Amino acid sequence: MLPAYNHQFSRGWSMEQDRRRNPRYPFAGSIEMREGASEDKRTARVKELSLNGCYVDMESPYPMGASLAIKLFTETEFFEAQASVIYSQPNQGMGLMFRETKPYYLMVLRKWLLSAMMGKKGPKG
Repeated sequence: MLPAYNHQFSRGWSMEQDRRRNPRYPFAGSIEMREGASEDKRTARVKELSLNGCYVDMESPYPMGASLAIKLFTETEFFEAQASVIYSQPNQGMGLMFRETKPYYLMVLRKWLLSAMMGKKGPKG
């Protein structure tokens, strides 16, 4: 039986947030994305980052299910991986889930997350 009051959903949480495996942290970086074998690159800002994905702030997001080659950038480093669009919100942005990540880039990602967990707005390198 479900409880009469569920505090998570009363504060406007979405099912996507409820399903996350890892918390997202504020992140100030840019992202370059390309769908499949397309030469068409798009750039946008990343607002949140986790070990499994990120939230990209953009007006014309890719559709849900799109498979992307991505590069996230800070002033001093970059991270690259394959990612899938797990939700898309027109005129707002989209959630990406990282799929194929090489060990070196996983180390970069973990370093950025540690920096974010320590309360910094974005990694300094």
